[in-house]
Amino acid sequence: MGLFSFLKNAGKSIFGKKAEEAPPPAEPLLNEARLKQEIMSLGLPVENFAVAIKEGTVVVYGDVETTEIAEKVILAVGNVEGVECVDDRLRVTNPEPQATFYTVQPGDTLSKIAKEHYGDPMKYPVIFEANRPMLTHPDKIYPGQVLRIPPLQ
Repeated sequence: MGLFSFLKNAGKSIFGKKAEEAPPPAEPLLNEARLKQEIMSLGLPVENFAVAIKEGTVVVYGDVETTEIAEKVILAVGNVEGVECVDDRLRVTNPEPQATFYTVQPGDTLSKIAKEHYGDPMKYPVIFEANRPMLTHPDKIYPGQVLRIPPLQ
């Protein structure tokens, strides 16, 4: 699918304290093994999964069944604090229409986003389900987070 940009300082912290709060790390803040562990902990089905960090960009490799799974892997990596770009090298067995990616703004709710994209705030469960397992509750979104907005079927 290509190269995706994210807000480097927004996202889930899986590496401990922020760089300005901690002494200089012995290893780089972005760590391939910890990124891979984070994705695997979500239970996303990726065969031959690998992660590489090249000049600040996280490159993801592997085989996935659907475009939806590929998008979830990209967002799960991109929504980690410290990740600025994700280079998608995933192979999709059964391609399907791509979702739109949306960056959460201050004051956004899933209902507000659903109204903007679908014309109906009550369609927020579609967005919530499209972003599971990364989202655990419809009220737990934050500015800078990138979400999948799938087409309505």
